[in-house]
Amino acid sequence: MDIALYHPDIPQNMGAVMRLCACLGAGLQIIEPCGFPFDEKRIRRAGMDYISHVTWHRHSSFGAFEEWRLQEKRRLVLATTRGATALYDFSFRESDVLLLGRESAGVPEDVHARADARVVIPMRPGLRSLNVAMSAGILLAEGLRQTGGISLA
Repeated sequence: MDIALYHPDIPQNMGAVMRLCACLGAGLQIIEPCGFPFDEKRIRRAGMDYISHVTWHRHSSFGAFEEWRLQEKRRLVLATTRGATALYDFSFRESDVLLLGRESAGVPEDVHARADARVVIPMRPGLRSLNVAMSAGILLAEGLRQTGGISLA
């Protein structure tokens, strides 16, 4: 299972997701452009010492990401406040790519339409959304729980 970040705005959130992926054994797909200069120094700072424990790839655009995803035959699961299915009612697969949008704007309609599935994290009424790194953690933990990817050993 992989997390994909669409045009991440905040390097600290990307670093937190890198750490999450390292600790839980998920891959990370970064779909550019980012809302910050993407250079080795900043990535090392954001990812701290976890960066060497995660498999991550940069995609120059959503089109390049889609080319990779379709070649790999991976299902795209979008986390969105406009999701059709509650997270806990969705059946995850080991090969899923969990897509999270920009902190400031989510994903555009054309990206939303490309998703194979759209899930929503249930929240209290009247509240907009969670932090992207927090959302990634909730999604990934549930996906790994369902697919047996979390080991306590």
